[in-house]
Amino acid sequence: MTLDRLKDYPSMWAACRDLAPKLNIGAETLRKWVTQAQADAGERTGPTSEELEEIKRLKRENRDLRETNDILKAAASFFARELDPRNRP
Repeated sequence: MTLDRLKDYPSMWAACRDLAPKLNIGAETLRKWVTQAQADAGERTGPTSEELEEIKRLKRENRDLRETNDILKAAASFFARELDPRNRP
């Protein structure tokens, strides 16, 4: 709806400020949605929604892998101390 009416306003912000209350949302929220819709349509530079989802997934995977790596390092250190013959009575 907002994209269809942008030409009737001097700026995107003016359109969002006018239309947001009619949609019962904040003007900044509407502006972000419009900007993202334009990026998804290739009308504006920036990451698409699919790319943003992929970035989120990769960050989550990276965090999980780092946690797993830390656990494995701690376990390796523990078992190395347990198996060290110098620590046996």
